[in-house]
Amino acid sequence: MSTVSTSTQSLIEGQLWLPDADATERCGVRLSPAVQRHPGAMIYLHGDLGMGKTALTRGILHGLGWQGTVKSPTYTLVEGYEWDSMRVFHFDLYRLADPEELEFIGIRDYDTADAVCLVEWPDKGRGVLRSPDVILHLVEQGAGRLLHWHAYTPLGQQWIEPLKGEQQV
Repeated sequence: MSTVSTSTQSLIEGQLWLPDADATERCGVRLSPAVQRHPGAMIYLHGDLGMGKTALTRGILHGLGWQGTVKSPTYTLVEGYEWDSMRVFHFDLYRLADPEELEFIGIRDYDTADAVCLVEWPDKGRGVLRSPDVILHLVEQGAGRLLHWHAYTPLGQQWIEPLKGEQQV
């Protein structure tokens, strides 16, 4: 399993203005139907601290019908959400000291065809994580955020379909 190199070209890409945290969460809700229809995706979430990576994940989970709390897995490395036929795993690798630690927590057991893996700070897992289907990158812009998205696989294209052509959520 390798990570996407900088020479890998995305199949499609775009950006979306998110004026506030609520819009970031709504963007996640908007992605949730694609998540349900197209499991098996590896999604990399990039952005500085406080940019909204967990808010985006919260929106995806709430859009899928998750009723419980969604918290950042900063100290646990992974939070799993399993209900009905859905399996979503939210990783935060910020505190990961060595990519090999992912082997110890059983990363390959999470990364299956029937689950979605959302990974914050994926560069910390370089060499162990497989290449992403989608990269979502949140950057500060004025009072809001700009979400840059890149789909690298046909599965990623299906995943990102709800955002194509949109300018703002």
